Amino acid sequence: MRYLLASTFAAVILVAGTAAKAQTPVSGDTPKEQCAIGYVTGVGGSAQSIREYLATPDRDKYRYLRDNPIQCRISDEGTASACTGITDLRNEKVSVYDDVDSETMAVVARVELDRGTYPVIIVVPRKDVKCEE
Repeated sequence: MRYLLASTFAAVILVAGTAAKAQTPVSGDTPKEQCAIGYVTGVGGSAQSIREYLATPDRDKYRYLRDNPIQCRISDEGTASACTGITDLRNEKVSVYDDVDSETMAVVARVELDRGTYPVIIVVPRKDVKCEE
């Protein structure tokens, strides 16, 4: 089962890597460079948790991170879903999944959960994503 999960995650990264750089228009006519594979150093989690974290005063960010650890439902097949909370990422290789809004994007990252490490779709601040060259 772990081999299947690992090979599925590797296939997602490989497929996403074939479109490593694409041009997508943002507001107006200004194109914004988009990447398929990148590295995240910062926080990531559910969309609601990221919005709350970004709205938290700087003096309370550490407390918010500590009080809201990421938790996901793990299926019998080993897939994570229905995640809540937030986690800290340190130079984590991710597959860019989708733009959420002008400040955040959804990525697939390997996240340490109670029952092991799983690939999870999480939201991260756009400024924390560095594209792979």
